[in-house]
Amino acid sequence: MEKVKEICPGVAVIIFDNENNVLLQKRADVNLWGIPSGHVEPGETVINAGIREVFEETGLHIEILRLIGVYSDPESQIFKYPDGRITHFVTCCFQAKIIGGKISTTSPETLEVKFFPINQLPSNILKMDPKWLSDALSNKGPYVR
Repeated sequence: MEKVKEICPGVAVIIFDNENNVLLQKRADVNLWGIPSGHVEPGETVINAGIREVFEETGLHIEILRLIGVYSDPESQIFKYPDGRITHFVTCCFQAKIIGGKISTTSPETLEVKFFPINQLPSNILKMDPKWLSDALSNKGPYVR
């Protein structure tokens, strides 16, 4: 793989509905499904970044429930963007619950948002997301990977 020139703090937020289905977002930049996620902005806490990213990408208001883990393994945390930029993320993954809002796809980052049964995830899912989901379902942790 090409040389990584950037490291970035990231957040990901796993949200289950009452039937234990998981919320996924189809990302416009790579046309893949994934857990709502994004960058931490300067001056922002990881909790506030997670809340902001979920709202921007899905239209939902959330409350963070717990830290699932912190992920930095280059195997799953190096991401190549369509413009050629390569970023190594250190991602704090949280579990949250919905407290308001309505699912929306008005964000230019989002093609679609919907809940999936955890045993019927789409095949075109980002490579890091199944590990995050597995850790969330274990109800152990928090993990550092």
